[in-house]
Amino acid sequence: MQKVIPIAPEGGARRADALSGGVRLATLPPLSLYVHVPWCVRKCPYCDFNSHELKGDLPEQDYLAALRADLEQALPLIWGRQVHTVFVGGGTPSLLSAAAVDEMLAMFRACLNLWPDAEITMEANPGTVEAARFLDYARSGVNRVSLGIQSFDDAALKALGRIHDSAQARRAIESAQEAFARVNLDLMFALPGQTQQACLADLQTAMAFGTEHLSLYNLTLEPNTVFAKYPPPALPDEDAAAAMQDSVAELAEAGGWQRYEVSAYARQGGRSRHNLNYWEFGDYLGIGPGAHGKLSFPDRILRQSRLRQPQSWMAAAHKRDGGHIAEERNVSPQELPFEFMLNALRLKQGVSASSFEDRTGLSLASILPVVNRAVAKGLLEDDPARIRTTPLGWRFLNDLQAMFLD
Repeated sequence: MQKVIPIAPEGGARRADALSGGVRLATLPPLSLYVHVPWCVRKCPYCDFNSHELKGDLPEQDYLAALRADLEQALPLIWGRQVHTVFVGGGTPSLLSAAAVDEMLAMFRACLNLWPDAEITMEANPGTVEAARFLDYARSGVNRVSLGIQSFDDAALKALGRIHDSAQARRAIESAQEAFARVNLDLMFALPGQTQQACLADLQTAMAFGTEHLSLYNLTLEPNTVFAKYPPPALPDEDAAAAMQDSVAELAEAGGWQRYEVSAYARQGGRSRHNLNYWEFGDYLGIGPGAHGKLSFPDRILRQSRLRQPQSWMAAAHKRDGGHIAEERNVSPQELPFEFMLNALRLKQGVSASSFEDRTGLSLASILPVVNRAVAKGLLEDDPARIRTTPLGWRFLNDLQAMFLD
C-alpha cells in the first residue's frame, strides 16, 4: 500500500473553496518521477511525442548536467515527499550509454527520497546496440523495461517507419528477459494493410515470450505527425479496427493477461505502478525537455511543462532562473472533474468514489448530476462506491469523458 502525507487535521475540510477558487486537500497522493530523453535515431511517422532525430553524437554530459539543474530547481516543490516510481521515456532512452544511466540513477538517489523498492522503468528500442546494454542498465537499478516492438511483421514495421526488424525484436526481448524480471512489450494493431489474422499472429508471437505486461494500441493518426499529413494506404476502417481490438482483448485475456486499462494487460502482480499512478490521478514531477508534471499542494494542484527543444531546455536549465519552464498554472476547480475522469475512466475496475474527493478536493456531490446522466445512458456502472465505466462506456470513452467538461 502506498503511503500518503497527512496535511490537515483529522476531519479537515476537503472541498472547493468558492471564494478563493482553490481546493483543500487533506492528503497528498503518491508521487512519481518522469524523465524525458528527447532523442531518437529516426522519428517515426506516427509519433506525436517530443522526439528529435539525433544529429551527430548524443550530448550525454550536457544533458545530465541540465537534468540535475532541472531537478534541483524542482526540489522545493516536492521537499520531504517519497518518490514511488520512476519512468524514463522518450524519444529513445536506450540511446544513453550504461555509464550515463548509472549517473542518472545515482543522481536521483542522492537528490530524492526514493523508495528502496521503487519501480524504475526505462523505454527501449529493440535494436542490437541498445539490447547489449540491458544487463548494465539492470545493474544500475533499472528494474523494468518497456520495449517498443509494435509488430513482428517486417512489412508492417517498414510501413511504420521502424528501424528494427522482426529478428532484432525477438533477440531484444530475449536479452531483456535475461536482464530484467519485469518486461513490457508495446504492440500496435490496425496497421496499414493489416488483416485480423495478421493482427492476432503478432499478439500470439508476443504472448509466447511470457512477459508480465503487454501494451496493445490501436494505431491512430495524431495531429502534427507525418501520418496525419500523408495517411498511409490501406488502413483498416473503424469497424475493422474495433473488431481487431475486441479480438486482441479476448485472446490476451484467454492467455492469462488481465486487461486492467484500455490498452494495458498484465499477468498477476505485473501492473505498471507508474502508469497506475497517472490513471488514479496521482502526482508526478516531469523533468527533461517537453516533460509535463502534476503536483498537489494543500490548497492547489499545479501543472507544469518544460521547454520542448533540447538545446533550449539545456541552456535555460543551466541558468537556474526558471526559464526552462514553458508553462506553469494552477488547475481550476472547474477543470478538475474532467482531468480526474480523463484518467480514472480508463481503468477497467474504475476507482473508489471517495478517491475523487481525496485527489481533487471537490465534493462528490458536485459531479453527481453528470454521474447520474452517465449511468442512465449505460456508460457508467450504477455503483455508489465506485466510479467505473461499463463496456458501452469504454466503447464511447471520449464521449463519456467529455460529459465531465461541464
